[in-house]
Amino acid sequence: MTPLILGLAGPVLSDEERAFFADVDPAGFILFRRNIEDAAQLRALTDALRAVSGRADVPILIDQEGGRVARMQPPVWPAFPRAEVFDRLYDVAPASAIEAAKANAQAIATMLHEAGINVNCLPLLDVRQPDAHDIIGDRALGAEPLRVAALGRAVLEGMQAAGVVGVVKHIPGHGRAMADSHVELPVVTAPAEELESDLAPFIALNGAPMGMTAHVVYTAWDAQECASLSARVIGDVIRGRIGFDGLLMSDDLGMHALSGDFGERAAGVLAAGCDIALHCSGDMAEMRAVAGAVGAIADDARARLDRAMATVAGRGPDIAFADLVAKRDALLAYA
Repeated sequence: MTPLILGLAGPVLSDEERAFFADVDPAGFILFRRNIEDAAQLRALTDALRAVSGRADVPILIDQEGGRVARMQPPVWPAFPRAEVFDRLYDVAPASAIEAAKANAQAIATMLHEAGINVNCLPLLDVRQPDAHDIIGDRALGAEPLRVAALGRAVLEGMQAAGVVGVVKHIPGHGRAMADSHVELPVVTAPAEELESDLAPFIALNGAPMGMTAHVVYTAWDAQECASLSARVIGDVIRGRIGFDGLLMSDDLGMHALSGDFGERAAGVLAAGCDIALHCSGDMAEMRAVAGAVGAIADDARARLDRAMATVAGRGPDIAFADLVAKRDALLAYA
Protein backbone atom coordinates (compact mmCIF):
# COMPACT_ATOMS: atom_id res chain seq x y z
CA MET A 1 0.00 0.00 0.00
CA THR A 2 1.20 3.52 -0.79
CA PRO A 3 0.50 6.54 1.46
CA LEU A 4 -1.78 8.23 -1.05
CA ILE A 5 -5.44 9.14 -1.37
CA LEU A 6 -6.16 9.69 -5.05
CA GLY A 7 -8.95 11.09 -7.19
CA LEU A 8 -10.18 9.79 -10.52
CA ALA A 9 -11.18 11.47 -13.74
CA GLY A 10 -14.82 10.64 -14.32
CA PRO A 11 -17.94 8.68 -13.32
CA VAL A 12 -16.48 5.27 -14.23
CA LEU A 13 -13.05 3.75 -13.81
CA SER A 14 -11.09 3.72 -17.06
CA ASP A 15 -8.97 0.71 -17.95
CA GLU A 16 -5.86 2.85 -17.36
CA GLU A 17 -7.06 3.91 -13.91
CA ARG A 18 -8.01 0.37 -12.99
CA ALA A 19 -4.53 -0.91 -13.88
CA PHE A 20 -2.80 2.04 -12.21
CA PHE A 21 -4.73 1.74 -8.94
CA ALA A 22 -4.18 -2.02 -8.83
CA ASP A 23 -0.44 -1.47 -9.24
CA VAL A 24 -0.02 1.52 -6.90
CA ASP A 25 -2.50 0.33 -4.24
CA PRO A 26 -3.32 3.77 -2.80
CA ALA A 27 -4.51 3.93 0.80
CA GLY A 28 -7.82 5.37 -0.38
CA PHE A 29 -9.77 7.40 -2.93
CA ILE A 30 -11.63 10.72 -3.01
CA LEU A 31 -14.68 11.63 -5.07
CA PHE A 32 -15.83 14.93 -6.59
CA ARG A 33 -18.81 16.15 -8.61
CA ARG A 34 -17.14 15.00 -11.83
CA ASN A 35 -17.38 11.44 -10.51
CA ILE A 36 -21.08 11.57 -9.64
CA GLU A 37 -24.14 11.29 -11.87
CA ASP A 38 -26.87 9.34 -10.06
CA ALA A 39 -27.37 6.88 -7.25
CA ALA A 40 -26.89 3.68 -9.27
CA GLN A 41 -23.79 4.97 -11.03
CA LEU A 42 -22.21 6.20 -7.79
CA ARG A 43 -22.77 2.89 -6.01
CA ALA A 44 -21.30 1.01 -8.98
CA LEU A 45 -18.25 3.30 -8.87
CA THR A 46 -17.61 2.81 -5.15
CA ASP A 47 -18.05 -0.94 -5.59
CA ALA A 48 -15.46 -0.83 -8.38
CA LEU A 49 -13.01 1.04 -6.15
CA ARG A 50 -13.40 -1.57 -3.42
CA ALA A 51 -12.86 -4.32 -5.96
CA VAL A 52 -9.71 -2.79 -7.43
CA SER A 53 -8.25 -2.20 -3.95
CA GLY A 54 -9.14 -5.66 -2.67
CA ARG A 55 -10.21 -4.10 0.67
CA ALA A 56 -13.83 -4.00 1.77
CA ASP A 57 -13.00 -1.09 4.10
CA VAL A 58 -10.85 0.96 1.72
CA PRO A 59 -11.41 4.62 2.59
CA ILE A 60 -13.59 6.34 -0.02
CA LEU A 61 -13.71 10.03 0.83
CA ILE A 62 -15.94 12.92 -0.13
CA ASP A 63 -16.46 16.55 0.90
CA GLN A 64 -20.15 16.59 1.79
CA GLU A 65 -20.31 19.47 4.23
CA GLY A 66 -23.63 21.05 3.30
CA GLY A 67 -24.08 24.59 2.08
CA ARG A 68 -21.69 25.55 -0.69
CA VAL A 69 -19.47 22.48 -0.35
CA ALA A 70 -21.43 19.44 -1.50
CA ARG A 71 -20.41 16.92 -4.16
CA MET A 72 -23.71 15.01 -4.13
CA GLN A 73 -26.35 17.53 -5.11
CA PRO A 74 -30.03 17.98 -5.94
CA PRO A 75 -32.12 16.81 -7.64
CA VAL A 76 -30.70 13.34 -6.99
CA TRP A 77 -29.78 14.05 -3.37
CA PRO A 78 -31.15 16.66 -0.96
CA ALA A 79 -29.34 19.83 -0.01
CA PHE A 80 -28.02 20.16 3.54
CA PRO A 81 -27.63 23.36 5.57
CA ARG A 82 -24.37 25.21 5.94
CA ALA A 83 -22.59 24.95 9.29
CA GLU A 84 -23.44 28.53 10.20
CA VAL A 85 -27.09 27.65 10.92
CA PHE A 86 -26.05 25.45 13.86
CA ASP A 87 -23.92 28.28 15.21
CA ARG A 88 -26.97 30.58 15.08
CA LEU A 89 -29.15 28.06 16.89
CA TYR A 90 -26.46 27.71 19.56
CA ASP A 91 -26.98 31.40 20.40
CA VAL A 92 -30.49 30.64 21.66
CA ALA A 93 -30.46 26.93 22.46
CA PRO A 94 -27.04 25.26 22.80
CA ALA A 95 -28.34 21.77 23.56
CA SER A 96 -30.74 21.93 20.61
CA ALA A 97 -27.93 23.10 18.33
CA ILE A 98 -25.80 20.13 19.34
CA GLU A 99 -28.68 17.71 18.74
CA ALA A 100 -29.47 19.33 15.38
CA ALA A 101 -25.84 19.14 14.25
CA LYS A 102 -25.68 15.48 15.24
CA ALA A 103 -28.93 14.60 13.45
CA ASN A 104 -27.81 16.47 10.34
CA ALA A 105 -24.44 14.70 10.30
CA GLN A 106 -26.10 11.33 10.84
CA ALA A 107 -28.44 12.05 7.92
CA ILE A 108 -25.50 12.98 5.68
CA ALA A 109 -23.69 9.81 6.71
CA THR A 110 -26.78 7.69 6.09
CA MET A 111 -26.88 9.02 2.53
CA LEU A 112 -23.16 8.45 2.06
CA HIS A 113 -23.26 4.93 3.48
CA GLU A 114 -25.94 3.95 0.98
CA ALA A 115 -23.66 5.22 -1.80
CA GLY A 116 -20.72 3.17 -0.52
CA ILE A 117 -18.80 6.17 0.84
CA ASN A 118 -17.25 5.65 4.27
CA VAL A 119 -15.24 8.83 5.01
CA ASN A 120 -16.50 12.42 4.99
CA CYS A 121 -14.13 15.40 5.22
CA LEU A 122 -16.09 17.01 8.04
CA PRO A 123 -16.20 18.70 10.56
CA LEU A 124 -14.36 21.96 10.06
CA LEU A 125 -12.88 22.96 13.40
CA ASP A 126 -11.60 26.25 12.04
CA VAL A 127 -12.54 29.09 14.38
CA ARG A 128 -14.17 31.85 12.34
CA GLN A 129 -12.52 35.27 12.40
CA PRO A 130 -14.44 38.41 11.40
CA ASP A 131 -11.99 39.89 8.89
CA ALA A 132 -10.55 36.70 7.40
CA HIS A 133 -10.98 35.42 3.84
CA ASP A 134 -14.42 33.96 3.17
CA ILE A 135 -13.02 30.56 2.11
CA ILE A 136 -14.06 29.38 5.60
CA GLY A 137 -16.84 31.86 6.35
CA ASP A 138 -20.24 30.18 6.71
CA ARG A 139 -18.61 26.75 6.60
CA ALA A 140 -17.39 27.35 10.18
CA LEU A 141 -19.25 26.12 13.24
CA GLY A 142 -18.64 29.39 15.03
CA ALA A 143 -16.23 32.01 16.29
CA GLU A 144 -15.94 30.68 19.84
CA PRO A 145 -13.60 27.71 20.30
CA LEU A 146 -15.62 25.73 22.84
CA ARG A 147 -18.75 26.08 20.72
CA VAL A 148 -16.87 24.86 17.64
CA ALA A 149 -15.61 21.89 19.65
CA ALA A 150 -19.05 21.00 20.99
CA LEU A 151 -20.70 21.14 17.57
CA GLY A 152 -17.75 19.40 15.95
CA ARG A 153 -18.00 16.53 18.42
CA ALA A 154 -21.70 16.18 17.57
CA VAL A 155 -20.85 15.98 13.87
CA LEU A 156 -18.24 13.29 14.44
CA GLU A 157 -20.58 11.26 16.63
CA GLY A 158 -23.48 11.58 14.20
CA MET A 159 -21.46 10.38 11.23
CA GLN A 160 -19.88 7.53 13.17
CA ALA A 161 -23.31 6.32 14.28
CA ALA A 162 -24.21 5.79 10.61
CA GLY A 163 -20.91 4.12 9.69
CA VAL A 164 -18.90 7.06 8.29
CA VAL A 165 -15.50 8.26 9.55
CA GLY A 166 -15.05 11.99 10.09
CA VAL A 167 -11.99 14.08 9.20
CA VAL A 168 -11.29 17.14 11.35
CA LYS A 169 -9.92 20.02 9.32
CA HIS A 170 -7.92 22.13 8.76
CA ILE A 171 -5.32 21.41 11.45
CA PRO A 172 -4.04 23.58 13.15
CA GLY A 173 -6.69 26.10 11.98
CA HIS A 174 -7.56 27.96 8.78
CA GLY A 175 -9.86 30.54 10.35
CA ARG A 176 -7.39 33.44 10.38
CA ALA A 177 -6.19 33.05 6.79
CA MET A 178 -6.49 36.19 4.67
CA ALA A 179 -6.21 34.21 1.43
CA ASP A 180 -7.73 31.10 -0.13
CA SER A 181 -5.13 28.32 -0.09
CA HIS A 182 -6.69 26.90 -3.26
CA VAL A 183 -5.37 30.04 -5.00
CA GLU A 184 -2.33 31.25 -3.04
CA LEU A 185 -0.35 30.60 0.13
CA PRO A 186 -1.93 32.23 3.21
CA VAL A 187 0.42 33.59 5.86
CA VAL A 188 -0.86 34.03 9.41
CA THR A 189 1.28 36.38 11.52
CA ALA A 190 -0.63 36.15 14.80
CA PRO A 191 1.54 35.44 17.85
CA ALA A 192 1.51 32.01 19.42
CA GLU A 193 -0.61 33.21 22.35
CA GLU A 194 -3.44 34.23 19.99
CA LEU A 195 -3.19 30.96 18.07
CA GLU A 196 -4.09 29.05 21.24
CA SER A 197 -7.77 29.78 20.54
CA ASP A 198 -7.40 28.26 17.06
CA LEU A 199 -5.91 25.12 18.59
CA ALA A 200 -8.58 24.71 21.27
CA PRO A 201 -11.19 22.81 19.20
CA PHE A 202 -8.54 20.46 17.85
CA ILE A 203 -7.22 19.83 21.36
CA ALA A 204 -10.74 19.07 22.56
CA LEU A 205 -11.23 16.58 19.71
CA ASN A 206 -7.69 15.24 19.51
CA GLY A 207 -9.03 11.70 19.58
CA ALA A 208 -10.68 12.12 16.18
CA PRO A 209 -9.87 9.23 13.82
CA MET A 210 -8.61 11.36 10.90
CA GLY A 211 -7.42 14.91 10.33
CA MET A 212 -6.38 17.13 7.44
CA THR A 213 -3.62 19.73 7.55
CA ALA A 214 -3.86 23.35 6.44
CA HIS A 215 -1.73 24.76 3.62
CA VAL A 216 -1.14 27.84 5.76
CA VAL A 217 2.08 29.41 7.08
CA TYR A 218 2.02 30.33 10.78
CA THR A 219 5.02 32.59 11.37
CA ALA A 220 4.87 32.03 15.12
CA TRP A 221 5.76 28.38 14.57
CA ASP A 222 7.50 28.18 11.19
CA ALA A 223 7.96 31.25 9.01
CA GLN A 224 9.22 29.24 6.02
CA GLU A 225 6.86 26.30 5.46
CA CYS A 226 3.11 25.87 5.56
CA ALA A 227 1.76 23.42 8.13
CA SER A 228 1.44 20.57 5.60
CA LEU A 229 5.17 20.83 4.82
CA SER A 230 6.48 21.77 8.25
CA ALA A 231 8.01 19.09 10.46
CA ARG A 232 7.98 21.66 13.25
CA VAL A 233 4.25 22.36 12.99
CA ILE A 234 3.31 18.71 12.56
CA GLY A 235 5.65 17.43 15.25
CA ASP A 236 5.49 20.18 17.86
CA VAL A 237 2.00 21.58 17.31
CA ILE A 238 -0.25 18.92 15.75
CA ARG A 239 1.22 15.80 17.33
CA GLY A 240 2.61 17.64 20.37
CA ARG A 241 0.57 20.61 21.59
CA ILE A 242 -2.72 19.39 20.13
CA GLY A 243 -1.97 15.75 20.92
CA PHE A 244 -3.58 14.44 17.72
CA ASP A 245 -2.64 10.81 17.05
CA GLY A 246 -5.16 9.99 14.33
CA LEU A 247 -4.44 9.49 10.65
CA LEU A 248 -3.06 12.79 9.34
CA MET A 249 -3.52 13.60 5.65
CA SER A 250 -2.38 16.68 3.80
CA ASP A 251 -4.84 18.96 2.10
CA ASP A 252 -4.88 18.59 -1.69
CA LEU A 253 -1.45 18.60 -3.35
CA GLY A 254 -2.98 20.41 -6.32
CA MET A 255 -3.76 23.61 -4.42
CA HIS A 256 -1.80 26.68 -5.49
CA ALA A 257 -0.59 27.33 -1.95
CA LEU A 258 2.07 24.69 -2.71
CA SER A 259 4.95 25.01 -5.17
CA GLY A 260 7.25 22.56 -6.90
CA ASP A 261 6.31 19.57 -9.00
CA PHE A 262 3.83 17.00 -7.77
CA GLY A 263 6.46 14.49 -6.80
CA GLU A 264 8.20 17.09 -4.64
CA ARG A 265 4.90 18.06 -3.01
CA ALA A 266 4.01 14.47 -2.16
CA ALA A 267 7.45 13.66 -0.81
CA GLY A 268 7.47 16.93 1.13
CA VAL A 269 4.24 16.41 3.07
CA LEU A 270 5.24 12.86 3.97
CA ALA A 271 8.72 13.92 5.05
CA ALA A 272 7.17 16.61 7.25
CA GLY A 273 5.11 14.01 9.10
CA CYS A 274 1.80 13.59 7.26
CA ASP A 275 0.73 9.96 7.12
CA ILE A 276 -0.99 10.36 3.76
CA ALA A 277 -0.62 12.69 0.76
CA LEU A 278 -3.94 13.72 -0.78
CA HIS A 279 -4.11 14.26 -4.54
CA CYS A 280 -7.53 15.13 -5.92
CA SER A 281 -7.46 16.08 -9.62
CA GLY A 282 -7.57 12.59 -11.14
CA ASP A 283 -4.98 13.71 -13.71
CA MET A 284 -3.04 10.59 -14.63
CA ALA A 285 0.29 12.32 -15.32
CA GLU A 286 0.14 14.04 -11.93
CA MET A 287 -0.81 10.81 -10.17
CA ARG A 288 2.08 8.96 -11.78
CA ALA A 289 4.46 11.68 -10.59
CA VAL A 290 3.05 11.50 -7.06
CA ALA A 291 3.17 7.71 -6.95
CA GLY A 292 6.74 7.70 -8.24
CA ALA A 293 7.88 9.94 -5.39
CA VAL A 294 6.61 7.85 -2.47
CA GLY A 295 7.41 4.45 -1.06
CA ALA A 296 5.28 2.09 0.96
CA ILE A 297 3.11 3.45 3.73
CA ALA A 298 4.88 3.65 7.08
CA ASP A 299 3.94 1.10 9.75
CA ASP A 300 2.61 3.74 12.15
CA ALA A 301 0.58 5.38 9.40
CA ARG A 302 -0.94 2.03 8.43
CA ALA A 303 -1.79 1.39 12.07
CA ARG A 304 -3.55 4.77 12.30
CA LEU A 305 -5.45 4.04 9.08
CA ASP A 306 -6.60 0.66 10.37
CA ARG A 307 -7.57 2.15 13.72
CA ALA A 308 -9.59 4.90 12.04
CA MET A 309 -11.54 2.53 9.82
CA ALA A 310 -12.17 0.19 12.76
CA THR A 311 -14.23 2.92 14.43
CA VAL A 312 -17.04 2.27 11.94
CA ALA A 313 -16.55 -1.46 11.38
CA GLY A 314 -19.91 -3.19 11.40
CA ARG A 315 -21.76 0.11 11.82
CA GLY A 316 -24.37 1.52 9.51
CA PRO A 317 -27.59 3.53 9.44
CA ASP A 318 -30.06 2.55 12.16
CA ILE A 319 -32.42 5.55 12.01
CA ALA A 320 -34.41 6.41 8.90
CA PHE A 321 -33.03 9.28 6.86
CA ALA A 322 -36.41 11.06 6.86
CA ASP A 323 -36.63 10.86 10.65
CA LEU A 324 -33.18 12.40 11.07
CA VAL A 325 -34.00 15.26 8.70
CA ALA A 326 -37.32 15.87 10.44
CA LYS A 327 -35.58 16.03 13.82
CA ARG A 328 -32.96 18.43 12.50
CA ASP A 329 -35.53 20.73 10.91
CA ALA A 330 -37.73 20.79 14.00
CA LEU A 331 -34.75 21.86 16.10
CA LEU A 332 -33.54 24.44 13.57
CA ALA A 333 -36.97 26.04 13.64
CA TYR A 334 -36.02 27.53 17.02
CA ALA A 335 -33.12 29.53 15.53
